[in-house]
Amino acid sequence: MSEQSTSSPSNNSPSHSSEQLPPIPGKRYFTIGEVSELCDVKPHVLRYWEQEFPQLKPVKRRGNRRYYQRHDVLMVRQIRSLLYDHGFTIGGARQQLSSDAAKQDVSHSTQIIHQVRLELEEILLTLKRRVGHG
Repeated sequence: MSEQSTSSPSNNSPSHSSEQLPPIPGKRYFTIGEVSELCDVKPHVLRYWEQEFPQLKPVKRRGNRRYYQRHDVLMVRQIRSLLYDHGFTIGGARQQLSSDAAKQDVSHSTQIIHQVRLELEEILLTLKRRVGHG
């Protein structure tokens, strides 16, 4: 057998692709150590990403300790995927996340407007029926 099958991953690249990361436990807060393990990213890299990505804002308490929430863990995984799996630069990943966020906001707003319009049309029909019968 070749030695390649037993070699360990290099220290520079992550040991898991995004598809092989462990499931995120159903708890509210995660320490930087837990996020490091869940996302296969070293703590110093997480601290650096906080400076580079405005979307990543863990809660800070007791002596500046970081507590990440589920959405933060998902954001770290998304950043990790853009950088490690898709080969984006930090700037490119930041821009990608910003444009994705903008698209999601527009999509969400469109859904809300559609729902409100349906509700208003329903109210209008109800009012027309009442006026017609009154």
